[in-house]
Amino acid sequence: MRHGAWWQALLLALVTGFVMTGCAASADETKDEIVVAIVSNPQMQDAMELQDEFAKAHPDVNVKFVSLPENEARAKITASVATGGGEFDVVMISNYETPIWAENGWIENLQPYIDKTEGYDDLDFIGSIRNALSYKDDMYSVPFYGESSFLVYNEEMFEKAGVTMPENPTWPEINELAAKLDDPDNGVSGICLRGLAGWGEVMAPLSTVMNTYGGGWFDEDWNPTLTSPETKQAVNEYVNLVREHGQPGAATSGYGDCITRYSQGNAAMWYDATAMVSSIEDPASSTVAGKNGYAPAPVMDTEDAGWLYSWSLAIPSTSDHKDAAWDFVSWMTNKEYIKLVGERFGWERVPPGSRYSTYEVPEYRKISQAYAQPTLDAMDGASQESSMTHPVPYEGLQFVAIPEFQDLGTRVGQQISAAVAGQITVDEALEQSQAYAEQVARTYQREEGQ
Repeated sequence: MRHGAWWQALLLALVTGFVMTGCAASADETKDEIVVAIVSNPQMQDAMELQDEFAKAHPDVNVKFVSLPENEARAKITASVATGGGEFDVVMISNYETPIWAENGWIENLQPYIDKTEGYDDLDFIGSIRNALSYKDDMYSVPFYGESSFLVYNEEMFEKAGVTMPENPTWPEINELAAKLDDPDNGVSGICLRGLAGWGEVMAPLSTVMNTYGGGWFDEDWNPTLTSPETKQAVNEYVNLVREHGQPGAATSGYGDCITRYSQGNAAMWYDATAMVSSIEDPASSTVAGKNGYAPAPVMDTEDAGWLYSWSLAIPSTSDHKDAAWDFVSWMTNKEYIKLVGERFGWERVPPGSRYSTYEVPEYRKISQAYAQPTLDAMDGASQESSMTHPVPYEGLQFVAIPEFQDLGTRVGQQISAAVAGQITVDEALEQSQAYAEQVARTYQREEGQ
């Protein structure tokens, strides 16, 4: 397809060796061995621990995992799939990659597998997530969990400080609260925000801030807007907030680090993915379980400001074990898996935001009273119409759904992270980012005859 060659040329240099981790015993000659590449977030680690259950149901399939931090996983999975490397039989991707890779023929159409798998029930997937993982009305990846974004806050800290969370907070209000709650002498930051470089790290929350301030990546004519007054204001306020009242070492702090800091009581607030609830509400690992309040994503000039995202599973077209791969994919994304996680690890740990039926399970409804509805509300409100001030020529909220964005977002993320670290100013970071975006924009402006 149009962008296939571009991705292959760009990503060929990324291909490196892969480290295999965790899994079943060595395969014998009678078994299909599949290699599954996943992101090492907590919910995915649970899936690895449950492999004994998969093995019982599928004794003829041996699974090996490649489990890596988000940035590394993205690079390795993309490099392999885009170049036809064939290392993986199952890959964890998102609603950013799915339609692009489907168009390029890099991943399998899963709809035929879905339709012949009794009880799988793809119509149970939350509608916005199902649509985001489809290409020409067929699903090409299926959700492990889905998410938008919201703000969590420690109710005990708020009560002690004598402050109240607004029902629909704005970013200036969050800044004021963070200043009052910041207590570095006792190891507590006013807020935790991602600062780690990466299009799926710092640029995910920051892009939603840019959107609600009226800025963003491109205007309707593909003119980059990274140096617009609105974008500059948004980025300056984000960077200043995390530098003044955020966690120590924020420039190297991503989603995983914020989970740890917030769940151990080292931050009063955290704006991030709604999927955080599986970790921060788990009493086995979180000291703040049951002590949290939830507010919508902070806004400025829009009604909403959340994102829409799904970690999902796909089967590369190069796999030689597609049927076995689907056995694993369908096991890890069906209703019974969610029940298994709840019974084995606790209902707080189930992967959220993928299936409507999850929110109807009595045990989950009971423990998720504080955050189930805020999660669903955030996912329902995640649209460009409600979260942006102007139309744009691309799909996506916290990303730009074009193949070049993985490289562009990574470069811009590096600039922003450097600003968070105090190595350069925000203006310098955005000037360089604008130059990167202009190179990408030319392609789309030529295609539209501008």
